[in-house]
Formats: sequence, C-alpha cells, structure tokens
Amino acid sequence: MTLVLRAAAGLAPLTALLLAPQIREYVLPRPGVFPHDPAVGADGIVWFTDQRNSYIGRLDPETGEVTDFATPTPKSGPHGITVAPDGQVWYTGNAAGRLGRLDPKTGKITEYVLPAEARDPHTLIVHRGKVWFTVQRSNLYGSLDPKTGAAKVYRVATPRALPYGMVPAPDGSIWVALFGTNKLGRIDPATAAMKEYPLPDAGSRPRRLVVAPDGKVWFTDFAQARLGVLDPATGAVKEYPAPHEHSGPYGIAFGPDGRIWFDEAATGTMVAFDPATEKMETASIPTPGAIVRHMVVDAKRRRLWLALSGTGRIGRIDVPAARAADAGAADQR
Repeated sequence: MTLVLRAAAGLAPLTALLLAPQIREYVLPRPGVFPHDPAVGADGIVWFTDQRNSYIGRLDPETGEVTDFATPTPKSGPHGITVAPDGQVWYTGNAAGRLGRLDPKTGKITEYVLPAEARDPHTLIVHRGKVWFTVQRSNLYGSLDPKTGAAKVYRVATPRALPYGMVPAPDGSIWVALFGTNKLGRIDPATAAMKEYPLPDAGSRPRRLVVAPDGKVWFTDFAQARLGVLDPATGAVKEYPAPHEHSGPYGIAFGPDGRIWFDEAATGTMVAFDPATEKMETASIPTPGAIVRHMVVDAKRRRLWLALSGTGRIGRIDVPAARAADAGAADQR
C-alpha cells in the first residue's frame, strides 16, 4: 500500500556559535511515525525507515510531499536504509530477518530472506555490487548478491560484539562499529575476513562511524561521551570529550564543510568538530526529545539529513558554500 501525504516544514535558528545558519524540521504526517534511519539519492530525494509502523518513507524536500510504502512483511521493523548507485532503495527488516529493495520508479518492494541465524539485520551499505549488512544481536555480518538473491553471513570473532554501524572506506574496505566491545572491525570485501582494532579504553563503546577522505575512521563513543578517531595506518587512536557528560554520542557524518558532525542522544544537541582546529560548535535540535541515530550527507546540495527519532520529524542542516571544504569528497551516499 502506498500513501501520499505532506510534511509540514519549519525553520529554527541555530545557536550563534554554529556557522551553518539553520536547522529545518519536516514534520512527518503519519501518526506514531518513528523515523529510524535516513538516506538520500542523487536526485536529492530523502528516504527513511518508519520502524514502528513498517513503512518506507519518501520525502521530497522541495514540496514537503511524503509518500509511504508498506513493507510486504507486516511488522518487519525496517531499520537501516541506503540508496544504491542505480537508485534502488535497500533497507533492513530488523524484526523479520529480511532485506528489502524498493524500486523508486514503480514503488514495488522485493524482499530477500536471510539465513535463519541472521535474525536481526541492522545497518546496510551497497558496496562493489553487493549489499553488505550487520546483524547486531546475532553477532554476524554478511553480504547479499542482488543478482542471485544469495546471502552469506560471517561470525564476528569477539563474542557479543554487537556489530552496529557500517561504512565503506576510500580504499575499498568496510568498517564496522562493534558496539558491544571496545573495538572497530575492518572487512576485506574480497575475502569477507574481519580484522579487529581494539580501542585503548576498555570502557569505550563505538556505535556509529564514518571514514574521512584521508582514510581515518571517526566514531562516536556512546558509553564514554567522546568523539574518537582511528588512524588505520598506525593504529593510533585519539578521543575528544563531547560537550556534555553522559550525552550518548550517536549518529555521525563527515560534512560538506570538512567537519565531523555528530549527535548527543541524551541532550538533543548537534555537534560539529573541526579536525584542523580541534574545536567543537553546538546547536540544539529545535524540538525536544529527538535522537539522531543516523545521518547522511547530500554533498551536491551541501545538506545534512537527520532522522529525528522520538519526534516524528526529519531534520535538515544546510552548510553554507563558504564552509564547504570539499563537497565531492564528503559524499557519503
């Protein structure tokens, strides 16, 4: 079933410290909507998962029009979402052990049933022609070949590692945040083997991550309220305290302005970190109660898109052209 609705868009000023001028919120019209993750296509259209109601949503930022696509499996709990290079929209059916593919031209959704042990697929990316995904509580990661529908899963060596966020790197590798432990994982897509990189603090719990154009891996340390960076070339790790204690840093992205953006889940605060100056600037999300579990970059339009879980909204930050260091390198689609 496909439903077309319209979002109400509102503008709110950022704090004076933040150089980006404003955060815009799009109020999603479906009652009880719970946007978990966003994705953005080359055309600027924003897609999101409504985990609570098992819909895939499409937001046209220019008109505010929202179109809902019901997942074929009821109560599948869609979680992660991404737009592939060919424009197809992929998502994880977190509660049903499935991956889904939505054709934007027709609205048709095709589902792929994963191996029985992959009960809770979490985050996914489309990388070198395959769909790679994490399976958090099952302690697995895997890949699916869209041409055949065949999926393979692999166990993380560390027990209860809770593989969480997943991103591609410029060198072709894939990085995973192992949220249940103080480690990051690097997957070689040619062999599917994972190498684990321990973080120096045993209490660290990396949740989401992003790889910068220089290959350094930035991550949110949810447990220790820090922003961290790993240099894979040397193994060196450095962490920076978040602006607030016990703030639960969560979603993260490499912005068009060359800064690392992340969310403090416990405070409703967006943070922009400049690696050159090591300074942080903050902005409060306008509507209280929002948690940004994931954010994505539209480098062409210099926009950051946020799923504002808990408030039924999608957020947008426009980064001014004057602050855009290298928009092309910052594209994390």
